[in-house]
Amino acid sequence: MLKVGIVGATGYAGEELIDILLGHPYVKITHLSAKIDRALAISEMFPRFKGRIDLICSQPQIKKVVSESEFIFLALPHTISMELVPELLGAGKRVVDLSADYRLKDTKIYEEFYKLKHKDKAHLGQAVYGLPELYRLKIKNAKLVANPGCYPTCAILALAPLVAFGCADINTVIIDAKSGATGAGRKAVEQLLFSEINEDFKAYKVNTHQHMPEIEQELSKLAGKKLKVTFVPHLLPINRGILETIYIKKNKGSRVSGKNIAALYKKFYKKEPFVRMKEEGLFPNIKDVAKNNFCDIGIRETENDIIIIAAIDNLIKGASGQAVQNMNIMCGFDESTSLL
Repeated sequence: MLKVGIVGATGYAGEELIDILLGHPYVKITHLSAKIDRALAISEMFPRFKGRIDLICSQPQIKKVVSESEFIFLALPHTISMELVPELLGAGKRVVDLSADYRLKDTKIYEEFYKLKHKDKAHLGQAVYGLPELYRLKIKNAKLVANPGCYPTCAILALAPLVAFGCADINTVIIDAKSGATGAGRKAVEQLLFSEINEDFKAYKVNTHQHMPEIEQELSKLAGKKLKVTFVPHLLPINRGILETIYIKKNKGSRVSGKNIAALYKKFYKKEPFVRMKEEGLFPNIKDVAKNNFCDIGIRETENDIIIIAAIDNLIKGASGQAVQNMNIMCGFDESTSLL
């Protein structure tokens, strides 16, 4: 059994990791820690785990994490993981980091969007971006995986076939994204109170969201040249789920259209266990992907545009489920173990 530690176990992503890993046949959770006031059994914090796991969750101590774990998930707020990763890797541990600390390769961009200087440039180069559909072979041999953000996971999967094969004008990407409130994490802020969110719908961080450069970085790799996107996120009055409607202009003279586009997507994702293409005229619902690790994608053409609609669960495929998917690949388990 693989001994697994979760640092940041009390956030939404940490809670989901516990739930998924408790059903994993080759894993035993041996360490739980988080920035909390006092040590407490995880089943006292989350009564649904009573009788399933009663491990004590305490303040993170690097020596304890290392001694009790072979594989470590970091489900911490952004800017904290880079303080722990050097010691964990130095101790020979494999790590999946759910924060943004190792996603962006350009530290200047990281510092612009996260307002803090990067403290671990030495390991930034060896971190593998953890989107299995694009980087499975690199993930397999990685010691450090940077788990993608939720919005980028949905957007990149939705656009990857078109961008990789140059089937549309990559300079015209508009991403209209909506997320449930858990996307902001478990924290007490006025804007996330029930009475503030309920019966409302709003845009926020318009074209300034920290996930935008992550989307641009990965799509630029696929395109073979730099591209920019217009990205507008919105807050939905629901707990979980992301739905993105993406508009991109057709390439003039492109032969790929209609059924050819649908065929391109089906071929691109033919062997992917967690990407589901909708049939012509059908489009994803958030309910279809809630509490599972799937990304559902539907496509519609107009005379000048291609419209892609994609949906994921922000806490599963957009965070903890994808993190476990990455662990499965890194450790040689079947990729879908505990996720189907």
